[in-house]
Amino acid sequence: MADPTPSEVRDYIAQGLPCEHLEVEGDGRHFFATIVSVAFEGKSRVARHQAVYRALGDRMREQIHALSMKTLTPAEWAEVSAASSHHHH
Repeated sequence: MADPTPSEVRDYIAQGLPCEHLEVEGDGRHFFATIVSVAFEGKSRVARHQAVYRALGDRMREQIHALSMKTLTPAEWAEVSAASSHHHH
């Protein structure tokens, strides 16, 4: 089976998880995902990762070790975005 492209990985996650923001970068061997979802609220980091693995299902069983991710709730994402941009809204 061919390795998925970052955009395919992004689609897989989007199909299984309601995301506010979803970004996947990768070179075919390693993937880095930024995932913002209300589904993460009140969950530990481990539980958030498990939710993403469930969303991916069997599609990335081979490559799952190659996926690193940042899982954020919309509120956490807003804080991160606010911290990285210096202008006020």
